[in-house]
Formats: sequence, C-alpha cells, structure tokens
Amino acid sequence: MKKMIAGAAFALMGLAGAAMAGDYPDRPIMMMVSYGAGGATDFQARIVTMTAGNEDALGMPIAIINKPGAGGRVGWNWFATQADADGYTLAAYNVPHFIAQSIKGGVSYSADSFEPIANWGADPAVFVVGADSPFNSMADVVAYATENPGKLTFSGAGLFVGHHIAALQIEKAAGVKMAYIPTKGGGAAAMKAVIAGEVMGGINNLSDAFRAQEAGNVKILGVADLKRSDFLPDVPTMQEQGLDVDNSSVNFRGVMVPKDTPQEVIDKLAATVPEMFANDRVAKKMAAGGSPMHIMTRDEVKEMWAAREQTLKELLAGL
Repeated sequence: MKKMIAGAAFALMGLAGAAMAGDYPDRPIMMMVSYGAGGATDFQARIVTMTAGNEDALGMPIAIINKPGAGGRVGWNWFATQADADGYTLAAYNVPHFIAQSIKGGVSYSADSFEPIANWGADPAVFVVGADSPFNSMADVVAYATENPGKLTFSGAGLFVGHHIAALQIEKAAGVKMAYIPTKGGGAAAMKAVIAGEVMGGINNLSDAFRAQEAGNVKILGVADLKRSDFLPDVPTMQEQGLDVDNSSVNFRGVMVPKDTPQEVIDKLAATVPEMFANDRVAKKMAAGGSPMHIMTRDEVKEMWAAREQTLKELLAGL
C-alpha cells in the first residue's frame, strides 16, 4: 500500500511539474546580483536580460535586484538559504568568485547548492593605475614593489574573487608583497579608489577598466589571461610581461537557479536563455560597453564549474 501511495504521489508531482513548466513563466522574474549597481556584473546583467519579455524569449521581463556585500557572499548566502526554488528567483553567478569562497569556507553555499542555466560572458582581470600614475608597465609595478615591500596599495572587489586571485598570482609570479585592499562596494568602488588616487593601482574587470580608460581616467597595464583581448589589442598579457599568471581569475558570468528548482523549469530556461543572450541587440550593447561575451550552454557551464573547482583547489592550496 505504501508503495502505491508513494507511486501516486510521485505521479502527481510529475503532473504538477509538467503543468508548471507549460505555464512557466506566467509572471515577472527576479534576478539577484551579488554586487552593487553600476559594477560590471550589474551593468551586464541588465543588458543580457533586456529582451526577456520578448515573445521569442521568456515572454516575461526579468527585474534585477542587488544584494552586495563581502565580495558577493551576502547575496549568494541569501540565494542558497532563502530564495524560492520556483524558477521566479534567478541569480547571476561569478566564477571563480563563489567557488573560491566555498573552498575557503565560512559560507552557506558550494557549487552543489545551485543549478547553472547558461553563461553570458568571460571578463579577464586587468591591472589598472590612475591616468597620471608614473607606472606605465607591469615592470614598473614590480620594480616599485620590489624596492618597497608591502607599500604598493591596490584595490579589488573583495577577498577570493577573481581580482584577489589575480593579485595573489601576480605577487607569487613576481616574488613581491603588495597591499591588496578589498572594497565593500565591489568593482565599481575599487575603480573609484584608483581614479580618486586613494590607492596606487588596482585589479579590476576588463569591461569596467575599458570604460574608465575610454573616459581618460585610468591606464591599463596588463591583462590576466592567456591572450590579448580584442577590446585592448595594445595591452600585453601578464605572461607577455614575464609574469606566470594564467586565466584562473577570468570572471565567468551567467545565470543559475537554486537547487531543487523543478527540472521542467530548468529545461525551459536552459533552452531559452542562451538564445536570449545571442540576441543582436544584446551583442551590440555589450560590445559598446567593452564587455566580452562568451555564451555557454547549461552542460558546458557544468563542465566549466567542475574544471574551475579543481583548478582553484590546487591554486588556493598553494597560496
């Protein structure tokens, strides 16, 4: 009898899920960004979701809400423990950030707490200085740091985010010690600190730095990636400047849902969202903002998350 009851309950759950997937979405969707308004993740999230209400997309708009703090921990802790797993609460992910933070501990999430939907971008970390800085290359930065241990101040979006990982890699590669200063307001606040001269340099997102350089506020000295960016063809990579820094800090951004979200809803989002990202209007607006796109399907993101987790465990164990 118990088996019959359990079987009937399972069948009803399946019917309910199918009905929900057929109607989904029937009201606006919310997407949480773990960083402040105006930063690269917020800026890009608003662009890549701007066509969600189109009939050839989800047919319902996506509203962005910001829950910044502690390098993304505040937002992702909320998402893992309090967000409804109903498909109406999405979140933007940043990798390596949330995976690195889960490896270091002290948070309520891991990669197993979330289900990826699709990836929209890959934004390398870059080293920036103020427009009037005497530093014009990474060699200048390393030379100063060598002569003045611990005195070269530079900002980033938080601890164990891509910026911090790039900073740790640069210090290790150059054999120097600098003063990394995490800001509470994410990449936007870190960039403001550089422009205002509160710090001597900073690690930031290529997209934020591109816009700041276009405005004449900063110089970009190096890219933490394996190849030069199409947006910055004249800026050499760290490796080209003699620093053994790979692409472990590249900031992959995309959409995820909480664990236990109905599979039918996940399937609907996974089939629709990558096409939404590929919209021509989205691509043009992202390009205008210096934001590199890198669209990946749910299966590709699952592989990327697993590979990054393995790389980060090895990297963070040695730092």
